Parts: sequence; C-alpha cells; structure tokens
Amino acid sequence: MRIRLIVEGKTRDSNLRALAAEYAERIARFSELRVEELAVPRGSSGTDRSKVSAAEKRLLAKLEGSTKVILDPRGREWASGEFAEWMGQQALRGTREVAFLVGGPEGFSEAFRKEADLLLALSRMTLTSDWARVLLLEQIYRSFTILRGYPYSR
Repeated sequence: MRIRLIVEGKTRDSNLRALAAEYAERIARFSELRVEELAVPRGSSGTDRSKVSAAEKRLLAKLEGSTKVILDPRGREWASGEFAEWMGQQALRGTREVAFLVGGPEGFSEAFRKEADLLLALSRMTLTSDWARVLLLEQIYRSFTILRGYPYSR
C-alpha cells in the first residue's frame, strides 16, 4: 500500500523539516511514501468555501482511486492503536493508495471535505500545517511499528 501525503504550503522551520524527513525515511522502510507540497491558493479567503475550487477539482482528479483522508478538526479522533488498526484494514482490503491531505491556513472547502473517505482529527487543539505534517508522519510510522510488533510503539 502506497502512502501519499499532500500538504498545502512548505515547511519553513528547518527543525520541523528535518523531523518530517526523518519520519519519511522511517516510513519508507515499510511502504512507498510520496510527499507533495502544493502552493497555497492566493485569495481563497474571499471565495465561496461551499464549492469545490478549481485547484481542489484538479486534486480530486489526481487522487481518483485513492482512499482520501483529510485532516480536519471535526474529524474522527483515534488513539494510535485505533489508527494502526485502520491502516492495517486498508492494507488487508487491498487499498493501493492512502492519500492524506493537510490544508493550508484556510483549509479545504466544505464541498471538498465531503469528497473525503475519512475526516481525521489529530487533536482537538489547533495545529499549524507544519506541525500537523510532522505529527501525522510520526503516527503513520507508529502505526507500522504497532502492526509489526516493533518496540517503538511502547
């Protein structure tokens, strides 16, 4: 199963970039991982957020056939073990690709979020997309270690 992480914006903090790279390298031992950084749409705060934007339409077309997981504060909150179980179920079902999407400052439109297979909340607290990226990568890595019984998860 391939993992795809799509994030609006680039991580400016070198420490967070290094941490994200470390977890991406660890994940690559278990699964193919592709990380893509998208430009944050300009002027999106004044647009109609109830409709899918042109950029979101292009992204949906690119993700056709993928299981789409959008990070959203209103999404499901899971313990690490529950997340690992979900990841394991995806692999058992023969899911070819799980795409995790992290929005920028404005997030994704309501219409785009409705296209998700899963809305996932990493925390009830607000996180920047930079921190969300690192936390998500760590949890993906942790899920692989839980599923394989490696000691990292303890």
